[in-house]
Amino acid sequence: MLSKFIAGYNRLVLKQPLATLIVITSVVVFFLLHIPDFELDASADSLVLENDASLKSYRSIRDQYGSDDFLIVTYSPQQPLFSESVLADITQLRDELAQLEQVDNVISMLDVPLVDSPPMTLAEISRKARTLESDDVDIELAEQELRQSPLYENLLVNSEGDTTAMQVNLVTNQRLLDLINNRDKLYEKVGTIPDAAQRLEQLSAQIKIENLAHKLKLDQTIAEVRRIMDAYRDKATLYLGGVPMITSDSIEFIRSDLKVFGVGVVLFIVIILAFSFKHIRWVVLPLAVCLTSAMAMMGYLGWSQWPVTVVSSNFISLLLIITLSLIIHLVVRYRELAMIEPEASQYQLVSETVQSKFTPSFYTAVTTMVAFGSLLVSGIRPVIDFGWMMVIGITVSFVLAFTLFPAALMLLPRLDSLATKDFTGKVTAAIANFIQHRTRATLMIFGLLILIALTGIPRLSVENRFIDYYKESTEIFQGMTLIDTKLGGTTPMDIIIDAPADEIMAEDELFASGDITTNSYWFNRDGLRDVARFHQYLDELPETGKVLSVHTGMQLLESLNDGKPYSDFKLAVVYKRIPEDVKKALIEPYLSEDGNQLRFSIRLYESDKKLRRQELIEKIYLDLTSEYGLDPEQVTISGIAVLYNNLLQSLFRSQILTLGAVFGAILLMFMVLFRAVRLSLAALIPNIISAGLILGLMGWIGIPLDIMTITIAAINIGIGVDDSIHYIHRFRSEFIQDRNYWAAIARCHNSIARAMYYTSVTVVLGFSILSLSNFIPTIYFGVLCGLAMITALIANLMLLPILIARFRLS
Repeated sequence: MLSKFIAGYNRLVLKQPLATLIVITSVVVFFLLHIPDFELDASADSLVLENDASLKSYRSIRDQYGSDDFLIVTYSPQQPLFSESVLADITQLRDELAQLEQVDNVISMLDVPLVDSPPMTLAEISRKARTLESDDVDIELAEQELRQSPLYENLLVNSEGDTTAMQVNLVTNQRLLDLINNRDKLYEKVGTIPDAAQRLEQLSAQIKIENLAHKLKLDQTIAEVRRIMDAYRDKATLYLGGVPMITSDSIEFIRSDLKVFGVGVVLFIVIILAFSFKHIRWVVLPLAVCLTSAMAMMGYLGWSQWPVTVVSSNFISLLLIITLSLIIHLVVRYRELAMIEPEASQYQLVSETVQSKFTPSFYTAVTTMVAFGSLLVSGIRPVIDFGWMMVIGITVSFVLAFTLFPAALMLLPRLDSLATKDFTGKVTAAIANFIQHRTRATLMIFGLLILIALTGIPRLSVENRFIDYYKESTEIFQGMTLIDTKLGGTTPMDIIIDAPADEIMAEDELFASGDITTNSYWFNRDGLRDVARFHQYLDELPETGKVLSVHTGMQLLESLNDGKPYSDFKLAVVYKRIPEDVKKALIEPYLSEDGNQLRFSIRLYESDKKLRRQELIEKIYLDLTSEYGLDPEQVTISGIAVLYNNLLQSLFRSQILTLGAVFGAILLMFMVLFRAVRLSLAALIPNIISAGLILGLMGWIGIPLDIMTITIAAINIGIGVDDSIHYIHRFRSEFIQDRNYWAAIARCHNSIARAMYYTSVTVVLGFSILSLSNFIPTIYFGVLCGLAMITALIANLMLLPILIARFRLS
């Protein structure tokens, strides 16, 4: 069977190299034409758990009480905030922003109702609420009210009175929301109705098209907002914030990373190949295969409309690195054969090179695919997508390495290799000599590394701040810091409290036609007293910044009643008499239409290093259901903070699942490849130590697990075992010659170890390029992966040979 495969391969690829290149070129060109369709995605939906029940609740609450699709413009003037010239500038800025096509409205300190500037009566408010732009407003009183009001303080104006914020509400893309809602409803019907899967596919395609158009409009709007802001930077310090802005800027970071990573890795490839092999052929051919693989994958992703996220933004650099590692082994083997077989033809050299390296290269490619495939069990959508992209990409790389490279080589004349004494050979020979004569010292060193790993892993944490994902020089970081410290916190969280179910049923029967104070469980004197208690509790938590609820609105309205609570009768009168715009600002965002559901809008201090989201969520839920007497089914905690926390809390589970999957799958593959249990375990040990050491160092240094760093261990094992496979494969062939363990090890260190050294150095330098990213987790990923690969190389060159020799494994 194998001989037939080799004969067929030689006939199709090596004896018809030109035809092979034409076929490959045709396929690659097809995908290259789709590179313009290559998409990027950094939306919040791309950073949530698969099947997260909280996501459905979050979308439902957002639909009922309003979307978080708005921008925040902060304005810190050089002159006093409430001076005439500054107010004129803010007015002009607001008006310019409001005129943008995709802006629905702008809420600023100029537009909100004022009741104490000077004090107003309910009758006056019912006719027309006073604002900062009213002719009869008292600016000094308005400044005092905006700085001290329970509603406006640290929301529109900070307590120091030197910074204000504008909320730029964007036009809602109702068609996109409807498509997403229809898709979510259809998910639940898959398997129950005949054409559900087909309709789901159609809806997903429509969502992709609509989402792309929406992102283009959003990017254009944000660019226009920044252009308007630029005209005021000589008078004030301005920052732009909000989820849409973070999404847009993150996409730009991904786009920048793709360019920087791609160009950087290509330059390193050229340098490494030129330094290692010192011939233009061994620079151009490997580079051509690497670039073809990467460009073909980009075209495939564009053709399949599969967007790249922050997590998968480094897939091009990884693919280039992995492809190069495959090619380097072929180049090194070709040069070895050319040296020991001076009379062999080009066909013989290429054929022997391919035959000798196909099996180990196949298993190294498959084990690397298994490593990335283990990410599929993480349950985190961007991590799952990253895993699939790399599995497909490595498949493409392997096929091209054993078709494009040998076919191109066949069109070139034989290239003789001269025996040279290089630095690499001296290093690997010295390692072989050291481990043979210093075996105990070597084992003690690795014992120390194991101790570091075992003591560091329990210190791992998943608690990290979203603000730390970005460099301090970015507007995302600076804007979030200002909003966090001066304007009441950053990360939104909602507390939804429903009326008791039995109370709602009783009220529906008794007061079907009454006013809101009789129909509503909460909007009456007794209910509002409870609301005030809940609000005070939430506001006093050290982790919470600005807390908004119907209580803040009532505090504003009660100032019209000398600060005293209204009776139920007067409360009904107030509700009916206040203008609709006041009602929309003070009541409707925090109370359902029937008055039986409360919403507390909270912002958390994202910059607080002591913030522990899971502990906070559990504490709030426990306190509300125990100390405040609410039933568990009455309380729902939602919002971006909850979705992000769910993602973080899943990371430990994801790390365990991915490591378990990769260890189990690779061990089974080793047993198939080596047909020896002890040798398979020995091959896995150096890579387990390498992965464990990285996790242990993360624990000791205090680097938390995040959506990027949870992939390091699995990827390290997948790439690291490549060295184990190549080493053991070569050791077996060398051992047969004289059945002398240490002599065979010395020969391995003088041959295959050099290829391992070249590939590992290339991988490490390639990973180092990731340190140029704007995304901090990507920087950690690059540095830690590089360190992991160095550790894996050292372990495979030092510990693996000792295990083989000491336990007589062959």
